[in-house]
Amino acid sequence: MKKQIRLKKEPYFSAYNLLIKKADSALLIENHAIVDFSIPGYYSDKAGHQKNSLALQVDGISAYSCALAYRLSNQKKYADKALYFLNSWSRINQRYSQLDGSLVMSYSGTTMMIAADLLKGYTGWGQASQQQFRHWTVHVFRDAANSIRVRHNNSGDWSRLASLLADVYLEDKEDLQKNVDLIRADLFDKISPDGHMVEEVKRQVKGIWYTYFSLAPLTASCWVIYNQTGENLFKAEKNGASIQKALAYLLYYDQHPAEWKYASNPETSLTYTETGPWPANLLEAMNGIYKSPDFDAFVSPYRPVMYPKHDYAWTFPTLMPLSLTAYK
Repeated sequence: MKKQIRLKKEPYFSAYNLLIKKADSALLIENHAIVDFSIPGYYSDKAGHQKNSLALQVDGISAYSCALAYRLSNQKKYADKALYFLNSWSRINQRYSQLDGSLVMSYSGTTMMIAADLLKGYTGWGQASQQQFRHWTVHVFRDAANSIRVRHNNSGDWSRLASLLADVYLEDKEDLQKNVDLIRADLFDKISPDGHMVEEVKRQVKGIWYTYFSLAPLTASCWVIYNQTGENLFKAEKNGASIQKALAYLLYYDQHPAEWKYASNPETSLTYTETGPWPANLLEAMNGIYKSPDFDAFVSPYRPVMYPKHDYAWTFPTLMPLSLTAYK
């Protein structure tokens, strides 16, 4: 990617400039770390849920943006700012609580784990601070994720991704294997032969969004597993069901909501814009795996895609494309 940026090759160069703009804005932000990451249930207290979640969401994307900017630019200021956020949370945050504390920590805190992994070799990260961050990762972040990873819906998908990322950072092969086993065990309980996500369509009007919200972490977990173990779940198939078919199902009904049989007038990426652009971020990432003309056509108007709020599985998919062929 550094080579593409040096050559100013598109769409990577424009995507890189978006990242740098995001990282530069993060340089001006003070941390929002709190002792108790207390998140009420979304459907019982939407305003409180969204307000309290912002602390980790803002700091997490700031850390991730800066860490990635450092790796691509070699500018120390970005690494130091990323560490500022990581160290602040590991020093201050001691627990999570309320109904959605574990879930939001899982789907928003993935950024912290990715940032930490990007900065593993940075000499400016002192040993004491690294130990402090490892303690937080084990006793707060991964504890939150592992507390709900046996769930079979999107909550389980996000918590497994969070746990996998923590395992990679911690180099915990035993727990990583537990997550792999969980994902493999219920993959085809989640995805039906026609491609619909069994638990997520139960959300009816919000079913298309929740299908995205399940597939984003599920596919990201498959990417982590592929890179860590070589196992390729992207190609797994059973009774006609597959991740690729689930992605195609999501794309079709996002574009043809009148045909959605689970509710009238379902929310799509054109109507549920609070966290847009989705599913462009997911399909941009997956186009690197499946080379789908349909995915490419959908994503093209959005490029370069950056998804910098709420949930973080595919945040910089144009800038950091996926490939199963060693990027040849």
